[in-house]
Amino acid sequence: MIVSISEKIRQAEGLRYHGGALIYAVGTYLLGWLGLFSPNWIINIGATLLLAHGMTIAAYMIHECGHNLVFRSGRDNARLGRILSWLCGASYGTYEDMRYKHFRHHVDNDDVVWFDYEKFFESHPGILRVTRLLEWFYIPAHDLIMHCIMVFTSFIIPQRKNQRRRNLSVILIRGGIFIALLAYVPKVALLYAVAYLLMMTVLRFMDSLQHDYPYSLTLFEFDKPPRKGNFAWEQEHTFSNPHTLKWDWPNWFTLNFGFHNAHHDDMTVPWYRLPAKHREMFGTDRAAVIPFGAQLRIFHKQRVRRIVGNHEGVEPEGREFLKAAQRAEVYGGNAASFLTSF
Repeated sequence: MIVSISEKIRQAEGLRYHGGALIYAVGTYLLGWLGLFSPNWIINIGATLLLAHGMTIAAYMIHECGHNLVFRSGRDNARLGRILSWLCGASYGTYEDMRYKHFRHHVDNDDVVWFDYEKFFESHPGILRVTRLLEWFYIPAHDLIMHCIMVFTSFIIPQRKNQRRRNLSVILIRGGIFIALLAYVPKVALLYAVAYLLMMTVLRFMDSLQHDYPYSLTLFEFDKPPRKGNFAWEQEHTFSNPHTLKWDWPNWFTLNFGFHNAHHDDMTVPWYRLPAKHREMFGTDRAAVIPFGAQLRIFHKQRVRRIVGNHEGVEPEGREFLKAAQRAEVYGGNAASFLTSF
C-alpha cells in the first residue's frame, strides 16, 4: 500500500507534506466531531476550533488537487478532491465545476463568475440590510448567500440542471444528518455551524486581498478574455498576504496560500514550496507583501463596506493598491472562494 502511494504521488517529498496535511485534516475533522458531543464546554470550544481548522486544511487540499499537485494522475487528484469536498461542505456541486471555475480565474486573469451579487443586492435591499447587520457582527452572511446557492446549485443555475439528481442526493444526505443532529443533539449541530462559519471566515480573509480584479460574468461564455496570457498584468494585480515572512511554519495554518504571487507565477508549485518560490521572486522584501497587521485592520474596518461597491474604479489598482493595502486603506473583496463554482 505504501509503495503504491509512493508511486502515485507527484513528488517524493509530497508524501510527507501532502500526507501530513491530509492526516491532519481528516484527524482533526474526526476528533473535532467527537469533541462536539462532550458534556464539557471547554472540550466543545476546542473541538469547534479543531473542526474548523480541519475543514480549512481540507479546503486548501482541494485547491492542491485542482492543480493536480498531489498525485501524478488527474483522476487520482479528482478522486481525492471529491472526498475532501464532503468534509468542507462543498459537495453539492461537482469537483469538476469548482476546478473549471478556478482554472478560468488563472487562465483568464479574471474573477470569472455567474452570480451577479451586486445586482442581487440592488434588487433586494432588505437582504442587503440584513447582510450588512450580520457582517457588522462578523457573521459571514455574504458567504452564506453564496453557500445557499452552492447547496441548490442545479436548481438555481440553468446550465447545471443536468446535475439535479446528484445535487438532490447530496442535499438529502447532508441535510438529513444535520436535521437529525438539530433534533436530537442541537448543541452539536450549532457548534458544527459555528465551525463552518469559522472556516468560511478564514477562507475569505485570505482571498479578500489577493487580487484587485473586478468580477466578470463570463463563466459560461467562451470568447477570448482580454487579459488572457498577459503575465505582467496578472502579477501586477496579484498580491501576497502571508501571515509572516520571519518564519515559514505559521503560514502552514493556511497551507502557504498567502504566497499568492508565487502561486500565480507557477501553478505547478505545491504548497510546501511556495515560500521558497516567493523568496526566489522577491527575496525578503517586506514591500512585496501586505503585512498581517494591515490585513486584520482592513478585515475589521471594512467588514460592512466591502460587501458591495468595491470594484473597478472605486479603489486604486495594481502597485498603488498594494501600497494602499499596506497602509490598510483599501476595502478588499468579499465572498470569493475557490470552493464555489459559480
